[in-house]
Amino acid sequence: MGATGIGGTASADAAAPDAAHGQYGRDDGLRPAHFHGPRQLLVPEVLLLPEGPVRGRAVLVEGGTFRRIGPAEELLRAHRDLRPVRLDGRLLMPGFVDAHHHLTQSFGKAQSFGQPSEIFKTVWEPLEHALDEETAYLSAKLAALEALRGGFTTVADAGTRAPVDVAAVAKGTEEAGIRCVLGKIVSDGTGGPAHLARWEKHPLIHPSLAIAVPEDATATVIKHAADLCAEAGAVLQIHVNEHLASVERSLKSVGRRPVDYLHHIGALGPHTLGAHATLLTPAEMRMLADSGAAISYNPVASAWKGNAVAQADMLAALDVRFGMGTDGTRGDGFRLLDAAESAQRLTSGMATGDSVCGAGRRWLEHATSRSADALGLGRVTGQIAVGKAADYLVVDLAVPELTPSYDLQWELVRLANRDLITAVVVDGRLRLWEGWPPDWDARALVQRAAKVGPEVVRKADIQRVEPR
Repeated sequence: MGATGIGGTASADAAAPDAAHGQYGRDDGLRPAHFHGPRQLLVPEVLLLPEGPVRGRAVLVEGGTFRRIGPAEELLRAHRDLRPVRLDGRLLMPGFVDAHHHLTQSFGKAQSFGQPSEIFKTVWEPLEHALDEETAYLSAKLAALEALRGGFTTVADAGTRAPVDVAAVAKGTEEAGIRCVLGKIVSDGTGGPAHLARWEKHPLIHPSLAIAVPEDATATVIKHAADLCAEAGAVLQIHVNEHLASVERSLKSVGRRPVDYLHHIGALGPHTLGAHATLLTPAEMRMLADSGAAISYNPVASAWKGNAVAQADMLAALDVRFGMGTDGTRGDGFRLLDAAESAQRLTSGMATGDSVCGAGRRWLEHATSRSADALGLGRVTGQIAVGKAADYLVVDLAVPELTPSYDLQWELVRLANRDLITAVVVDGRLRLWEGWPPDWDARALVQRAAKVGPEVVRKADIQRVEPR
């Protein structure tokens, strides 16, 4: 991408600033009420389309869906019955899609700092086992709120170990208003069909099956779960090749590395979503590419837990499908973009003299449309495109961080932050305005979590390493 105007696009409407408002002039009269009602005609200063950022376009949202996208003057003439919502000085972009999260771990995030890489047995299992229906619900809703504040409109929960019905997790995300790929752990071989059927028609909950790691279930169970997901159009979520301990454990228990094992038993396919995949051999990369399986690239998790970094640049070159996930570390989409690009730059770009590492466009795509594709939701969300759900962000451009602007996609990756998000809309409904929900008391939730969270941690038998 070159630096020919916003986003490096070469078209005249992308490059020319709005003479009436300057490059990022704006009308400060925008209010939450402008996003209410069954239909809105949105006229942003900049619109992030699949082909890149453009000016002079408008978007018609109707029934929670993008119905029309086209030249602003054309849509304004065609819809004189609607009062246009003018987003001067603002960007309209797709919401971020978190391809890997653990929503019932939010009370213990700070317990993981400075710990060895394989902490699921020492921190996460004890924490989740200490949850009941109410605290699991509170944890999920708190995590969903944080995700919305960070610009995520979709999160994929990889399955909870809490001894509760996953409906508690669904309730938390639904009340917060975020789209959720809801995993259910089926390592014992039961409950898969019922879970997939239970949420089949829900507008915001998309069912998924999960197995924590391959050696947690028999080959028969894994293959059956994979087949169920393939038939239902869902994804099987499973942690693979996360760190050296997990690879060696797999070798000792099943005689193969995790990705190789899934391929060997016939469970690797377009319906498979492998989490992390930081330690892949060339042969395993080929297996992923040939099978059409997807992975979630989780760069912040690599930094926090000391894992290796997934070779995302190489995966892109081999056409391996991958999305980007937080792994429950922090719900901030713009910081995730920065971490994704920085990790590739530090681990491979500097060694090869590659100063680009995919440029800004790669990371924006993999945090939005390609994450949606990895979750099996490519037809539902991830892009501002006709027929897809109106899951989008309104981002302030009239700020020092983005002034002057030469290549907006690069700038969003390296310079933007969640403070620039004015509005978060999911399924056509305003879910967040300037960081807080307009229709429910999120501050009361935070106060409740501040009291309950430490009680859960005290109840859990968490074992921390305290280095001097």
